[in-house]
Amino acid sequence: MSAQPPQDADSHLAQLGYQQRLDRSIGGFSSFAAGVSYISILTGTFQLFYFGFGAGGAAYVWSWPMVFVGQLTVALCFAELAARYPVAGSLYNWTKRLGSRTTAWMTGWMMLTASVVTLSATVLAYQITLPQLWSGFQVVGDGTGTYDFAVNAVILGSALILFTTLVNAFGVRLMARINSAGVFIELVAAVLIVVILALAVTRSPLDVLTDTGGRGAGEDGGYLGAFLVAALASAYVMYGFDTASSLGEETIEPRRTAPRAILRAVTASFVLGGLILLFGLMAVRDLGDPALSSSTGGLQYVLLQAAGPALGKAALACIVVAITVCCLAVHTATIRMAFAMARDNNLPFSSRLARVDPKRKTPVVPAVVTGVLAVSILLVNIRQPQIFTVLTSIAIIMVYLAYLLVTVPMLLARLRGRWPGPEAAGDRRWFSLGRWGLPVNALAVLWGAGMALNLAWPRREVYNATEPHRWYLQWGAFVFIGAIAAVGLAYYLLRQRHRTGVLPEHALVTASPAEA
Repeated sequence: MSAQPPQDADSHLAQLGYQQRLDRSIGGFSSFAAGVSYISILTGTFQLFYFGFGAGGAAYVWSWPMVFVGQLTVALCFAELAARYPVAGSLYNWTKRLGSRTTAWMTGWMMLTASVVTLSATVLAYQITLPQLWSGFQVVGDGTGTYDFAVNAVILGSALILFTTLVNAFGVRLMARINSAGVFIELVAAVLIVVILALAVTRSPLDVLTDTGGRGAGEDGGYLGAFLVAALASAYVMYGFDTASSLGEETIEPRRTAPRAILRAVTASFVLGGLILLFGLMAVRDLGDPALSSSTGGLQYVLLQAAGPALGKAALACIVVAITVCCLAVHTATIRMAFAMARDNNLPFSSRLARVDPKRKTPVVPAVVTGVLAVSILLVNIRQPQIFTVLTSIAIIMVYLAYLLVTVPMLLARLRGRWPGPEAAGDRRWFSLGRWGLPVNALAVLWGAGMALNLAWPRREVYNATEPHRWYLQWGAFVFIGAIAAVGLAYYLLRQRHRTGVLPEHALVTASPAEA
């Protein structure tokens, strides 16, 4: 693919007052791979199957298409924005164009905080998969001790964070190569897993789609209440497709590439993930097997039964690859958000966080800081797994809230007749929803608000499943997110907003008439 003319490729940066600093070298597949690896169907479905099945039975699979349709409306809005403004820290910069600078800062703050916690949570998937691949990966005890599982998870997770830190610090070209190779392996493995599970089916699709396993019986709300809890397993997976646009400053032909990458990533993840879940449930030998709702069993257990030890472990090895590139993509997206905010002097030590290594053309300091923070949060899991569970859940909610902080101002701009802006008037080169923009945008807002509320609802089985029962854990979403939002807003209004402004080394330099 040939690079587009510099004046066209960088025009979106000029509109925001920035000059090109990062390495523009990412192609179409690498951009698509960034979105797919963040969603990571193999990581998400295999990490959260036990939770969804335990809460909603086999019929919880209905939540997968439901979440897809909702997230597709958000992805379509993001595709429009990516076509206009493919810049680092996409959500933050989009909100700056659509709303106020305070709203933009809160969007960046929520997404940045959530991304660091998400990285900590995602690396725990190693503990679910690696010991089943080889018992030697359980380096602490035999897994039966009180803290064996938790401590070992921190060790494996920390090793993975170290790897993603080093790769991201080295440069975007290495990251893109590793990520693209990993996604290719993940997609091939996903297709093979679908085939393996399809060949091992023991029941019809109707049996799966109607089997609730008695969940919700005798409880308020009946099965609907149980299903809404189970739907969290799908909601926890299908997000992060905006990563493709966050790499816009490093992508060739970003206005054309990023929108396609966003939509293809979410669609491919839906199709392959849905088939894995459906055929996996059809291949289960006994839907009453308690291993299906155990964090040490789940979908990995089903796959090993269906494929046999040798083939099953080969598939698990591919899942390890998927987990690795998923964490790599999460780390990469977090770095771009930190860089984008620091470039506007909107974070402490902004000049250091926004510094681009002259040789590798990548921000190194945010890579290291993100890694250190992620490991620090990971340590909470050793003695306080319930608090860590709450933190993991609220991180996903903050992502959905950050998405709302984009789609709501976008909807208001449409209602006021200000979308698309004058710079896009009559420009049909880029992706646009046209007359469908308003209804799709409205649905995206309704979906995001409804799912955020469902995610945050103070259910004991989600936020405080085991003793000791504490009110602040059960209401953790409101308590912790409220505290994070309040602290962030106070910091910005009282201190940071008086300093905000593009750093000189990143500001667009306009030539004088004489120089021109």
